Amino acid sequence: MTEYITSRKNPLLQQVRKLLVSRKERESAGLFVADGTKLLEEAVKWWPGLDTVILSEDITAQIPEGVRTVVVPKDVMESISPMQTPQGALFLCRFCPQKEFVPRPGMLLLDGIQDPGNLGTILRTADALEIPVVLLEGCADPYSHKVVRSSMGAVFRTPVVQSTWQQLKTACDEAGISVAVTALSDRAKDLREVKLSTMAVVIGSEGQGVRKEILDSAQEELIIPMNPRCESLNAAVAATIVMWQMK
Repeated sequence: MTEYITSRKNPLLQQVRKLLVSRKERESAGLFVADGTKLLEEAVKWWPGLDTVILSEDITAQIPEGVRTVVVPKDVMESISPMQTPQGALFLCRFCPQKEFVPRPGMLLLDGIQDPGNLGTILRTADALEIPVVLLEGCADPYSHKVVRSSMGAVFRTPVVQSTWQQLKTACDEAGISVAVTALSDRAKDLREVKLSTMAVVIGSEGQGVRKEILDSAQEELIIPMNPRCESLNAAVAATIVMWQMK
């Protein structure tokens, strides 16, 4: 049964505002928010935890039975949407339990990727190329609306895996998987000369690169060949090149 809400102070809408801006609120409530009709279609198709859908009066959508559906006036949607030009759909999803992660060769590790656009782009590319990705400490929240949007729904199709470096290192050691890092150093090898499909490769943060703790314990250092006058690449671009080479 569809509900109609006209008050901007409605508790549901107040909760949406909090979930959009606070990772702590999302983790406490076990919910995250995404926006847009296209992403809603992806969530309906792939995400078992679709909880509540909020639509503008002029928008229709196919909503599964049992999902709370709310209709609001256009001005109310504009008051809660994070988009400058709202698409007319916001929806809440419950977090799904993280499955036990089994490391495997040909895996990408993200260390402190903080830009939501970069993180979402990497997850989108990894989904397209079927490359396993693990988020280490310091990464942006994969369930922020900015990451979900820039991933183009990849977070719904491929479960996000998060781990600490110590847990991941132990798992890789036990599985016999070598860890390589992308780094600007004299020891770094051209990534075309290394069989990346047998390794786990770390992409470091936009500003600091890979943490020293990880650099010191890595078996290989890799470099992407480029024009000498160019110091580095955007993190998402570097990750894409690494994943392509893995394939």
